[in-house]
Amino acid sequence: MESGKSEAKRTLIVGATTNPSRYAYFAAKMFAERGLDFIPIGIKGGELFGKEILDLRAKPELKDIHTITLYIGPGHQEEWMEYLIGLKPKRIIFNPGSENPDFFKRAKEAGIEVLPACNLVMLSTSQF
Repeated sequence: MESGKSEAKRTLIVGATTNPSRYAYFAAKMFAERGLDFIPIGIKGGELFGKEILDLRAKPELKDIHTITLYIGPGHQEEWMEYLIGLKPKRIIFNPGSENPDFFKRAKEAGIEVLPACNLVMLSTSQF
Protein backbone atom coordinates (compact mmCIF):
# COMPACT_ATOMS: atom_id res chain seq x y z
CA MET A 1 0.00 0.00 0.00
CA GLU A 2 2.80 2.44 0.89
CA SER A 3 4.49 2.05 -2.51
CA GLY A 4 1.20 2.81 -4.25
CA LYS A 5 0.89 5.99 -2.22
CA SER A 6 4.38 7.20 -3.12
CA GLU A 7 3.83 6.43 -6.80
CA ALA A 8 0.69 8.54 -6.74
CA LYS A 9 2.91 11.57 -6.06
CA ARG A 10 5.99 10.71 -8.12
CA THR A 11 7.94 13.95 -8.18
CA LEU A 12 10.41 15.20 -10.75
CA ILE A 13 13.08 17.39 -9.12
CA VAL A 14 14.22 19.75 -11.89
CA GLY A 15 17.65 21.21 -11.28
CA ALA A 16 18.82 18.23 -9.23
CA THR A 17 22.44 18.41 -8.13
CA THR A 18 24.93 16.56 -5.97
CA ASN A 19 26.01 19.90 -4.45
CA PRO A 20 24.97 19.67 -0.77
CA SER A 21 24.70 23.47 -0.47
CA ARG A 22 21.83 23.68 -3.01
CA TYR A 23 18.12 23.57 -2.13
CA ALA A 24 17.47 20.95 -4.83
CA TYR A 25 19.88 18.66 -2.95
CA PHE A 26 18.01 19.26 0.35
CA ALA A 27 14.72 18.48 -1.36
CA ALA A 28 16.05 15.17 -2.74
CA LYS A 29 17.39 14.33 0.71
CA MET A 30 13.99 14.98 2.30
CA PHE A 31 12.21 12.88 -0.34
CA ALA A 32 14.67 10.02 0.23
CA GLU A 33 14.39 10.23 4.04
CA ARG A 34 10.60 10.10 3.82
CA GLY A 35 10.57 7.23 1.33
CA LEU A 36 8.80 9.38 -1.31
CA ASP A 37 9.14 8.56 -4.98
CA PHE A 38 11.28 11.12 -6.82
CA ILE A 39 13.23 11.38 -10.04
CA PRO A 40 16.19 13.77 -10.09
CA ILE A 41 16.86 15.55 -13.40
CA GLY A 42 19.38 18.25 -14.23
CA ILE A 43 22.23 19.23 -16.49
CA LYS A 44 24.94 17.86 -14.21
CA GLY A 45 25.17 14.11 -13.80
CA GLY A 46 25.79 12.09 -10.70
CA GLU A 47 23.92 10.04 -8.16
CA LEU A 48 21.57 11.41 -5.55
CA PHE A 49 20.47 9.18 -2.69
CA GLY A 50 20.72 6.02 -4.80
CA LYS A 51 19.14 7.55 -7.92
CA GLU A 52 20.96 8.55 -11.08
CA ILE A 53 20.41 12.19 -12.06
CA LEU A 54 18.80 12.11 -15.50
CA ASP A 55 20.09 14.46 -18.19
CA LEU A 56 17.54 17.24 -18.69
CA ARG A 57 19.05 18.05 -22.09
CA ALA A 58 18.04 14.57 -23.31
CA LYS A 59 14.40 15.30 -22.39
CA PRO A 60 13.81 11.70 -21.31
CA GLU A 61 10.37 10.21 -21.77
CA LEU A 62 8.87 9.92 -18.30
CA LYS A 63 5.48 8.67 -17.26
CA ASP A 64 3.22 9.06 -14.23
CA ILE A 65 4.75 12.31 -12.99
CA HIS A 66 2.40 13.78 -10.40
CA THR A 67 4.46 16.80 -9.37
CA ILE A 68 7.31 18.78 -10.88
CA THR A 69 9.30 20.84 -8.38
CA LEU A 70 11.46 23.51 -10.02
CA TYR A 71 14.88 24.55 -8.79
CA ILE A 72 15.98 26.44 -11.91
CA GLY A 73 15.53 30.17 -12.38
CA PRO A 74 13.28 31.77 -14.99
CA GLY A 75 16.27 32.60 -17.20
CA HIS A 76 16.96 28.88 -17.64
CA GLN A 77 13.36 27.64 -18.02
CA GLU A 78 12.32 28.64 -21.55
CA GLU A 79 14.00 25.72 -23.33
CA TRP A 80 12.44 23.19 -20.92
CA MET A 81 8.87 24.58 -20.55
CA GLU A 82 7.31 22.66 -23.43
CA TYR A 83 9.02 19.43 -22.35
CA LEU A 84 7.94 19.77 -18.70
CA ILE A 85 4.35 20.70 -19.58
CA GLY A 86 4.33 17.75 -22.00
CA LEU A 87 4.98 15.38 -19.08
CA LYS A 88 1.41 16.21 -18.02
CA PRO A 89 2.00 16.59 -14.29
CA LYS A 90 -0.90 17.37 -11.97
CA ARG A 91 1.04 20.29 -10.47
CA ILE A 92 4.22 22.31 -10.73
CA ILE A 93 5.80 23.76 -7.60
CA PHE A 94 7.74 26.94 -8.31
CA ASN A 95 10.23 27.17 -5.47
CA PRO A 96 11.51 30.61 -4.39
CA GLY A 97 13.57 32.10 -7.21
CA SER A 98 11.93 29.97 -9.90
CA GLU A 99 8.68 31.95 -10.22
CA ASN A 100 7.87 32.74 -13.85
CA PRO A 101 4.54 34.35 -14.89
CA ASP A 102 4.84 33.06 -18.49
CA PHE A 103 5.43 29.49 -17.28
CA PHE A 104 2.55 29.87 -14.76
CA LYS A 105 0.21 30.92 -17.57
CA ARG A 106 1.27 28.18 -19.97
CA ALA A 107 1.01 25.49 -17.29
CA LYS A 108 -2.46 26.67 -16.18
CA GLU A 109 -3.64 26.71 -19.81
CA ALA A 110 -2.53 23.07 -19.99
CA GLY A 111 -4.68 22.24 -16.95
CA ILE A 112 -1.76 21.99 -14.52
CA GLU A 113 -2.04 23.32 -10.97
CA VAL A 114 0.60 25.98 -10.29
CA LEU A 115 1.96 26.50 -6.78
CA PRO A 116 4.44 29.25 -5.97
CA ALA A 117 5.68 27.57 -2.79
CA CYS A 118 8.70 26.10 -1.06
CA ASN A 119 8.86 22.33 -1.41
CA LEU A 120 11.10 22.09 1.67
CA VAL A 121 8.49 23.85 3.81
CA MET A 122 5.72 21.73 2.29
CA LEU A 123 7.59 18.54 3.17
CA SER A 124 8.54 19.78 6.66
CA THR A 125 4.96 20.69 7.53
CA SER A 126 3.28 17.66 5.93
CA GLN A 127 1.60 19.82 3.25
CA PHE A 128 3.08 17.85 0.38
